[in-house]
Amino acid sequence: MRVRNDFPHRVECRDPVWIPMPDGVRLNARIWLPESAHQTPVPAILEYIPYRLRDGSARRDAMHHHYFAGHGYASLRVDLRGSGDSEGVLEDEYLEQELKDGEAILRWIADQPWCSGDVGMIGISWGGFNGLQLAARRPPELKVVVSVCSTDDRYSDDVHYMGGCLLGDNLSWASTMFAYNSLPPDPQIVGSEWRGMWRERLEGSGLWLAKWLEHQHRDGYWQHGSICEDFSRVEVPILAASGWADGYSNAVKRLVRHLPHLCKGLIGPWSHKYPHLGEPGPAIGFLQECLRWWDRWLKGKETGVEQDPAIRVWMQDSMPPTTSYGHRPGRWVSEPSWPSPNVSEWSLPLARGRLCVDGQRETAAGVLTVQSPLTCGLFAGKWCSYAAGPDLAHDQREEDGGALTFDSPPLEETVEIMGAAELDLEFSANRPVAMVAVRLSDVAPDDKATRVTYGLLNLTHRDGHGSPSALEPGRRYRVRVQFNDVAQVFPRGHRLRLSLSTSYWPLAWPPPEHVRLTVYPGDSTLYLPFRQPRQADESLPDFAEPEAAPSIPVTILESGHHNWYVYRDLAEDVSTLEVINDSGAVRLEDSNLEVVTRAVERYSSRDDDFDSIRGEAVWERKLRRGDWQVSTVTRTVQRSDRDNFVIHATLDAYEGEQRVYSQTWDYTIPRHLV
Repeated sequence: MRVRNDFPHRVECRDPVWIPMPDGVRLNARIWLPESAHQTPVPAILEYIPYRLRDGSARRDAMHHHYFAGHGYASLRVDLRGSGDSEGVLEDEYLEQELKDGEAILRWIADQPWCSGDVGMIGISWGGFNGLQLAARRPPELKVVVSVCSTDDRYSDDVHYMGGCLLGDNLSWASTMFAYNSLPPDPQIVGSEWRGMWRERLEGSGLWLAKWLEHQHRDGYWQHGSICEDFSRVEVPILAASGWADGYSNAVKRLVRHLPHLCKGLIGPWSHKYPHLGEPGPAIGFLQECLRWWDRWLKGKETGVEQDPAIRVWMQDSMPPTTSYGHRPGRWVSEPSWPSPNVSEWSLPLARGRLCVDGQRETAAGVLTVQSPLTCGLFAGKWCSYAAGPDLAHDQREEDGGALTFDSPPLEETVEIMGAAELDLEFSANRPVAMVAVRLSDVAPDDKATRVTYGLLNLTHRDGHGSPSALEPGRRYRVRVQFNDVAQVFPRGHRLRLSLSTSYWPLAWPPPEHVRLTVYPGDSTLYLPFRQPRQADESLPDFAEPEAAPSIPVTILESGHHNWYVYRDLAEDVSTLEVINDSGAVRLEDSNLEVVTRAVERYSSRDDDFDSIRGEAVWERKLRRGDWQVSTVTRTVQRSDRDNFVIHATLDAYEGEQRVYSQTWDYTIPRHLV
């Protein structure tokens, strides 16, 4: 990455800045401002997230917001109510209060003497979500949104549920926010009130995991903040970006397809990161792309963004399987619209152990059955990769041992796909609650199998996520199982492999008991989105090289450690996935604040005992400056049996060596067809 120190505008940084809310609560902000804005007001850019601008996102914030200010924009980073140094308590994601606060922030920004009155929003993940959600509320100050790694549908396509299946990332993410919410504001910013504010958070934030598990179907809780409920509400231009290794890539094409006004889509090979920081590479000059959007919609300059392709994606070349890629070979391709007339449906009927690439169905395919071991899924990787450790799917041959597989013959010509594959599946089950995990792999001539995409479906949700219904054991059903979107090249001589399993733990929480699926291959078909290469792809302009403003100076006090381990205790027949997410210890030199962040997650099961399923996440957070030191330890354990989810959580907070707060939570939440 190129670090820029030369900008068209000199920049001043204001910190802290307090933004008053209508109810008297003050939100903390940091503002990067062109010095010329005092004489000539400028448009503003807002990033509005809960990740603690003082210590959590400080390094990244400086890189982005100074960059935008240096190009003539007031750029603001605001902590949500109850996070960082902002007053109040943060009680959940995307609450009505959060969005009302967001509208108030936009009004406040537009009223400032240094602002022209026009505001854009940018954000990744949480900030990408609330950018879309605020756009749907139509505040007059908001003119354009750049939304990265976000979604239009909080139930079907977020960290909580996938295809009606409970995700392991639901526990992981709840534990992450449990740790964030346990931290105090900085006494250097808020003064002597910090202890009272901290206590208010410790007592009031609650256990979000329990809230999410109490909403197992798509109800009003998830509909709130899901802009897919009414796409027509969004009237401002949207740039939507994500990556194939991210958990949110599916939303990009839906936004391009359904938003009634201008929306452009961009999908690279990246994990859950901004594209100029993208891993796997190649990263791109994404901040320059943002400037094209800001200049067009906030300054009225002609930058050509309207003429950009509707969607531009990284077509991935075939690669051997590995859990972490530094660079993903491929090429940029584009489509003028989505759905694209250049993408057609390729039908591959299933036969016994085979995919019929010629489209001819085998009349005597018979029936097949599968009852996967609980360990099928240990090498699935993370639902949403952060490129922090080896969190991508490994060689699929171990997983395929617990699955039904259907292979194509070696391809006679190179094939590329772009979009979402679908499996039209005829099946019956021997239990009322069942799930199916489907995977599409690229099998090389040496038999190594690289997972290209996958999908999950809770089969009780076959008619929708709002009102699922139990299966009638032995009855035949037909469902469509959708895979995650992807753009992938399958070389000549490679094989396609479809794999079906009845568990995918710990990526997804297993059903309540053993399930045997009967599959009728003669009545089932895999549909692939076949794409014909376009000559126009060869003339696509290159993206600029990534660049940003300097980050804040940091001293590394202790190195971090990130890894994934799979343990097999053969004596006890216990299998465990352990995830180490240790960011070490650093000192932020601008504030002289030392920060320690460590987390360990463990997911285990014994034999095929469905009552042994267990997930645990332990977080340790420390803040230190001189004689001031605080730390918190949060621990969350989730188990299940046939009828219930069981949660046990603890929180301990320390000032120095003295424990100043301790709380324990215990919940038993009935399972509802999950």
